[in-house]
Amino acid sequence: MTDKRDTTRLRLLLFYGLLSLAAVAAGCAICAMADVPTGSWLRNLVAWAVGFALAGALAALAGRRTSAVFLVVALLVVLASLFGPPQQGVHRWLDVGPLHINVAFIVLPMAVVALSWRVGRLWVWAPALGVQALLAVQPDASQAAAFGIALAIVAVRSASPVWVRIGVPVTSLALAVIAWLRPDPLEAVPEVEEIVALGFSVSPLLAIAGVILTIAAVLAPTVAARRTPDAASAGLALSGYMFATAATTVSGAFPMPLLGIGMSPIVGFWLGVGLLAAMVSRTAASSPASGS
Repeated sequence: MTDKRDTTRLRLLLFYGLLSLAAVAAGCAICAMADVPTGSWLRNLVAWAVGFALAGALAALAGRRTSAVFLVVALLVVLASLFGPPQQGVHRWLDVGPLHINVAFIVLPMAVVALSWRVGRLWVWAPALGVQALLAVQPDASQAAAFGIALAIVAVRSASPVWVRIGVPVTSLALAVIAWLRPDPLEAVPEVEEIVALGFSVSPLLAIAGVILTIAAVLAPTVAARRTPDAASAGLALSGYMFATAATTVSGAFPMPLLGIGMSPIVGFWLGVGLLAAMVSRTAASSPASGS
């Protein structure tokens, strides 16, 4: 049983890890070719390494009961961001020493997996919808859309009462619409939000490769978890969140994860994958086939 658990979580970590590292490396190459300071894009590689280490720890140590803590932590951390340093009236960040952290990117991927893991408990929807409401207040239209899509996926695929399977998607997506309707004065930064356009200006082939690698990386959770019934919804919801985060960059000044400069989404995506690896390995080990 232990061998199967180790193999299952290692397979997911390596699958996502190789694809995400390739996407991050493509972004770094684009930045280097565009004469972006080395210290800026090098941080993405550091963030990838830190995220990998944290994901490995989560995959080995996290369990179903402890996963519920991540939902509450997500609510508290996103709430704390409202009291953090704003940028032109937008509240998305907390300062930790020299780091300026976009907290939603850090905690939401874990919250998505934790919600799916504990979806049998009705109370988990309270902090989840609380987070969604706070994203509308910040405002962060990209994260509200991505998290709203993830909530809808988990709700619709759950065995929850009908009012949950209908009410949660309607409520979460309505809050996402509110976030999109609120003014967001932040300007795009070429190596962050406009990294794809920057890539096409220096190497169209590298830009296309970077986009393909990013898409492949964000779909990895769905592919890796599809054969574990209890974790399949979590994998789909996490991929939905990650894909929507990347897709919203087309319609606004939102950070492009993995490819663009930004440590928070790289670390946050890893944390979500790490918790998913824990869920996949534990559900696989407890299945009847694990004893054969």
